[in-house]
Amino acid sequence: MNILNYITWNVDPEIFSLGPLHIRWYGLLFALGFVIGQRILTKIYVAEGRTEGDVDVITLYMIIGTVIGARLGHTLFYAPDYYLSNPIEILKIWEGGLASHGATVGILLALWLFSKRMKFDYLWVLDRIVIVVALGGALIRLGNLMNSEIIGRPTDVPWAFIFVRLNEAVPVPRHPAQLYESLMVFGLFVLLYGLWSKYREATPRGLLFGLFVTLLFSFRFLVEFVKENQEAFEDELTFNMGQLLSLPLVILGLVILFMVWRNPKPARPGGRLTESNA
Repeated sequence: MNILNYITWNVDPEIFSLGPLHIRWYGLLFALGFVIGQRILTKIYVAEGRTEGDVDVITLYMIIGTVIGARLGHTLFYAPDYYLSNPIEILKIWEGGLASHGATVGILLALWLFSKRMKFDYLWVLDRIVIVVALGGALIRLGNLMNSEIIGRPTDVPWAFIFVRLNEAVPVPRHPAQLYESLMVFGLFVLLYGLWSKYREATPRGLLFGLFVTLLFSFRFLVEFVKENQEAFEDELTFNMGQLLSLPLVILGLVILFMVWRNPKPARPGGRLTESNA
């Protein structure tokens, strides 16, 4: 095997530092997901008669739901014994350890609370938010690539990456699984935004959310076959934790799509506008 035939990946995860301040690619891309997503969501909400204030509120719910859900998901799904024995470690988000399935649960709960408080139609909210969640997910997986983490299994495909920063005794070409996921989720963003652009307020209730959940987690189930397991206990499982957590979400997405097929009606956002911002 000639490692010169593959792509050498040796990107520094840190962009620059100023004293104790360290700016990393992952953090920048994570933040960009929210910044760009807020602008896109504002365009969507205003086009359908809502206000920028609604977007400001939902963005706050999204940030809290994403961070708490992703962190608790990692601690409870992948290393519960360690974190339950050392609960203070759960707070150390800067040391890494976020799970996309946990983020999904956190976002769903946060948006349910948002919908209850603001009296919005829950599925209408989900249909619009998944557009920007897809974009954010693509950027986060790109951040994982910059960190040389969530790596793929060894392979001899011509586009394999040699992850230099793994410091392996013998360099091994691997699937760039992070890049696979990033490209797929970006494609999902293009699909969802394209459908919304075509139908706008006439978008069938639940269509975008159902497509997002079904396609995203179906791909996630499949891509896990070319990814290294994150924890040792997964080596003893027929399907790893990422796949087991994906299956219920695929089923949920299919149920939503079946409902859309049976009753393809558009949803209205609901909520109440005050006289000052109506």
